[in-house]
Amino acid sequence: MCGLLGILTSDGSASTTTDLVASAATCMRHRGPDDLGTWNDDDLVFGFNRLSIIDIEHSHQPLRWGPPESPGRYALVFNGEIYNYLELRAELERDHGAVFETEGDGEPIVAGFHYWGTEVVKKLRGMFGFAIWDTQNRELFLARDPFGIKPLYLATSPKGTAFGSEKKSVLELLDRLELSKDLDDRAIEHYTVLQYVPEPESLHKSITRLESGSYARLRPGTAPETTRYFIPRFNVRPFASAGDQKRYDEIADVMRDSVAKHMRADVTVGSFLSGGIDSTAIAALAIQHNPNLITFTTGFERGGYSEIDVAAESAEAIGARHITKVVTPQEYIEALPKIIWYLDDPVADPALVPLYFIAAVARKHVKVVLSGEGADELFGGYTIYKEPLSLKSFDKLPRGVRRMAGKLSERIPEGTRGKSLLHRGSLTLEERYYGNARSFDDARLRAVLRNFREDWMHQDVTAPIYAMSEGLDPVARMQHLDLFTWLRGDILVKADKITMANSLELRVPFLDKEVFAVAEQLPFDEKVSHGTTKYALRKALEQIVPAHVLHRKKLGFPVPLRHWLAGPEMYDWAYETITASDTDHIFNKAFVLEMLREHRAGTVDNSRRIWTVLCFMIWYGIFVDGSVVPEIEDHTYPVRL
Repeated sequence: MCGLLGILTSDGSASTTTDLVASAATCMRHRGPDDLGTWNDDDLVFGFNRLSIIDIEHSHQPLRWGPPESPGRYALVFNGEIYNYLELRAELERDHGAVFETEGDGEPIVAGFHYWGTEVVKKLRGMFGFAIWDTQNRELFLARDPFGIKPLYLATSPKGTAFGSEKKSVLELLDRLELSKDLDDRAIEHYTVLQYVPEPESLHKSITRLESGSYARLRPGTAPETTRYFIPRFNVRPFASAGDQKRYDEIADVMRDSVAKHMRADVTVGSFLSGGIDSTAIAALAIQHNPNLITFTTGFERGGYSEIDVAAESAEAIGARHITKVVTPQEYIEALPKIIWYLDDPVADPALVPLYFIAAVARKHVKVVLSGEGADELFGGYTIYKEPLSLKSFDKLPRGVRRMAGKLSERIPEGTRGKSLLHRGSLTLEERYYGNARSFDDARLRAVLRNFREDWMHQDVTAPIYAMSEGLDPVARMQHLDLFTWLRGDILVKADKITMANSLELRVPFLDKEVFAVAEQLPFDEKVSHGTTKYALRKALEQIVPAHVLHRKKLGFPVPLRHWLAGPEMYDWAYETITASDTDHIFNKAFVLEMLREHRAGTVDNSRRIWTVLCFMIWYGIFVDGSVVPEIEDHTYPVRL
């Protein structure tokens, strides 16, 4: 687990850029405080920060490898973990006579690239963002894991291409590429409505992201040529009979295998535990490999916004040592600027703040944690996935009748029962569902954004994704959309950036290609059925998860933001942040302040909308006008765990 940075120059001047890359790499020292290094030839510079997890003493990077006839032909920088590296290594030795000098998981990547070419990415089971430079063919190969667990940013101009694990480091190289640091109004609008910046955009026009499940190839003086190698298909395989136990056993078996491989490390592995089915399943399987497993959870003092007691009960049931952290409103406010600095672009998900604190606690005990992200997207866990069932009767109506129902809903007073059902039933799936994050409706979006444009609405992001899932059942289409939006735009960004902020590696066993190969075959009624979600997963985990957890209502890491913003904990701070922010050219601040007053009065719950704007304003103060200066830790860990 590491942070990589590099620049491929167009004019053979890489040697003059080494010091700049080394300096820019210090912005992500938190990603790899154990080992620092650079390497260059005439065309390319690699910079690297390493958090050593596997083969601690020998797998330094940038890593050189080559076949016997051409030693050192390739240079690799690699962020992530390959969980099947032992199997790949054995295959390469057996079939190709590959020779390895380390025991790490980096060499099988570059050896696989030599012998298998771009097909190597389809063989990798893990999370990764990496760059391989072929010194013989003078070609750079960049790749990212199927689900987008690990990030990779890009910036290209006629002067060359910069790439890195964190945007803040790539920003340091823009002047060298003669690129501007102008903001992207379209990305700002997408962020405001979705609460995150969707891939491949970033808030800076000059910087994009290599998308999940994609690779890129480029040579000096050329732009990256990108290829998507992973497209989730959701190829449903009907059950042989109702309650087909073999299929449930198949899910349990693939989860056992995934967790076993995710436990591979030369350091201690712990687990986050919220008390729900997903994280409890991971912890229950992990403790089979580490009887001394430590689990971690966080919460708040306010009743109804904490799973600390539930998580402790689950930890006791599986026999794990359990550690908790209670976060106060003051801690929450004080930590926000540095958390947004670590994020690179704002993500208006209130849960990322408590995640930061529990990650800091976990890092004092372990170097790696497992977590349950991805289970909802793969197995159908979100409550919204039940919506097609409640709207099924509308599907039988002619399109014109459905439109009439929508117009009728507009005349019904707010708060009247049935209004929302009529409105949503009048819309197609593509019109009504754009992922789990919803901040502003159309009217409020127009009111709050100075540069609002109709053609930059959410369909601008979702339409091409929906086109890929044509013909699938509605739940599968919603899952497919969430894999490309909410999962990689919010959940995995906060999982990566916030744990790496504490030099802690987070692993997500549900987001494994073998697990997906089983999950994608589940029919509609094995995901949303019997009044619950994730039905097949719950049945499969009956043999793994304590009974008291199996059917508990999903809570996760809820935050009492609604109460805090209306009360003494946050109202004054929010008001001062809004009025002080130099973002009048972006937001209608009078409208934002009116939303804050409405929220305090209790007439409308504007908490998520206000939070979306606040996070952007703090981000703007950090990365644009310099009015906000977060205090960033040194991130030196003298004792190797």
